[in-house]
Amino acid sequence: MKSELSSLIVIVAIAAIVPIIVGLLRIKVAQVVLLLVGGIVFGPSMLGWIRIDDPIALLSELGLGLLFFLAGMELESRSMRGRSGKLAATGWVTSLVLALGLSALLATSGVIKDFAGFAIALTSTALGTLLPILRDNGSLGGRFGTYFMGAGAWGELGPIIAIAVFLSTRSSWAALITLLVFFVIALIIGALSHVLNTERVRTVVLGGYRTSSQTGVRLAMLTIVLFLGLAIGLGFDAVLGAFIAGILARRIVPRDEESPLELRLEAVAFGFFVPIFFVASGAKLDVDSIIANPVPMLLAFVALFLVRAVPQFVIYRKAIPDWAERASFSLLVGTALPIIVALTTIEVDAGAMKTASAAALVGAGALTVMVFPLASSILSKRIKHSVDDMPAAVSG
Repeated sequence: MKSELSSLIVIVAIAAIVPIIVGLLRIKVAQVVLLLVGGIVFGPSMLGWIRIDDPIALLSELGLGLLFFLAGMELESRSMRGRSGKLAATGWVTSLVLALGLSALLATSGVIKDFAGFAIALTSTALGTLLPILRDNGSLGGRFGTYFMGAGAWGELGPIIAIAVFLSTRSSWAALITLLVFFVIALIIGALSHVLNTERVRTVVLGGYRTSSQTGVRLAMLTIVLFLGLAIGLGFDAVLGAFIAGILARRIVPRDEESPLELRLEAVAFGFFVPIFFVASGAKLDVDSIIANPVPMLLAFVALFLVRAVPQFVIYRKAIPDWAERASFSLLVGTALPIIVALTTIEVDAGAMKTASAAALVGAGALTVMVFPLASSILSKRIKHSVDDMPAAVSG
């Protein structure tokens, strides 16, 4: 117990110090990158102060679950319908086709071993990681936010379903049937929740936000843990259960009642559990392989850009006519990390992917989080300055 507590103290200290460093030094890098770096520095690869034992692994799994649960809660059905939904689906399918082609070429050349895992990783979008950043700078509103939510939803749900079907130990057909069973059970739970969601229950839940009972938070945590257990029990990864639980929670909790619940859930998630996930992921990273040969990581970074970001710039040319705004959008859609971390963990544990390949992919994902949002922010500022410099009549 002493070893686990020592590791937890170091992890929580990193989580607490990172935002202070970012704020004081005004570093233009997403905090998740520094959390990963903290895990690398204090993990087994360097100082060895962090050991990923079972208790830390469980807390990390809950952090991953909360990250995807909140991403599912942010998902708006309107972003998945109409023009936004069609463009997002087209963008993800195009990325998938390009990823399969590139992965086939690399597998044939003997560069990679895990064909399916590498392809799926290239189609992901770090929606859960980017949402706090975009919410803070006010980019989630309007047309831009709707299009990004649609593309981000496909960039998370698409890979999650692909992982469940193609990376399962069962055959693809058996995995697909089991996945349908999971969705049916989720729909039944959702229907029961709506039946129980009466006026009296809502009054009790809302009143609980002002007392120590915090009923809404407890119900949300029950939903997360229930769906995590359901997904794992059916042989899927936890991220599938967490994301579906978040979507279900959004259907139950109306927009006018979301603030007290989401504020408390975000405090629990981003204040404790989610940082543990990123620090632990950094501690498990095979840094020695990256230092010995950084070329695979750089190639994976270029592949993420070509497969996920570039197609969006072409597909959304009519929806987002301004090239700078479209480039900013494309870079955000090309940003990937949590799905890559989850996917590589699954594949390494199953013996389907080498730790060096996993490190290259995670490192590439960390690079996208470090580079793409910063470049997108620079482009956004350019757009804003261009509008501000216009004459009043023209800008109007």
